[in-house]
Amino acid sequence: MSKLSRNWIEGGLRAARVAAVLGAAAWFSGCAPLLVGGAAMGGAMVFSDRRTSGTQVEDQSIEVKAANRAREVLGEQGHVNFTSYNRTLLVTGEVPSEADRTGVERAVSGIENLRAVVNELGVLGNSALTSRSSDAIITSKVKATFVDAKDLHSNAFKVVTERGTVYLMGRVTEREATRATELARSVGGVEKVVRVFEILTESELANLQTAK
Repeated sequence: MSKLSRNWIEGGLRAARVAAVLGAAAWFSGCAPLLVGGAAMGGAMVFSDRRTSGTQVEDQSIEVKAANRAREVLGEQGHVNFTSYNRTLLVTGEVPSEADRTGVERAVSGIENLRAVVNELGVLGNSALTSRSSDAIITSKVKATFVDAKDLHSNAFKVVTERGTVYLMGRVTEREATRATELARSVGGVEKVVRVFEILTESELANLQTAK
């Protein structure tokens, strides 16, 4: 069986914490629009993804449901993003208080079929648009670095950046996880890399690729 592996990396490794409950998507308060973490799925992307096509659709549904539930908790406050991968929900962004942070996690935890919630919300003011633009550029650079690497399947990874911290998601082997982390850390502007991986053995990966 594969296991959910989440390692904190800030120069070295930082302590890991994963709350196993249920929830996932992307939501911004105020005038900013609702953003869903999964992009439109073209045929090639669907088949190269290590999730089943059904799970990819389910992840998108989880993200939308989570965004709606978070909006009920926060109203127009905060800046919260939800990204679901293989039914594990990553929650990033900023909220006004610790009570809001807990409230968002509690609200999304009951979403049907969600396996785990990784709550990375910061209790601080909303990030500036310049910071979010910088994060978008970092994400693009990390993805490009993965594409250029000859020893990685770039489509096996989902990349999210928040305030200079890069979150890596995917179903990968330990070798792939280590390599991707090294590459992400080499990108300019990256302050920290957080791994939110489901670790596969080499034999599990081989079986998965055969099944595809």
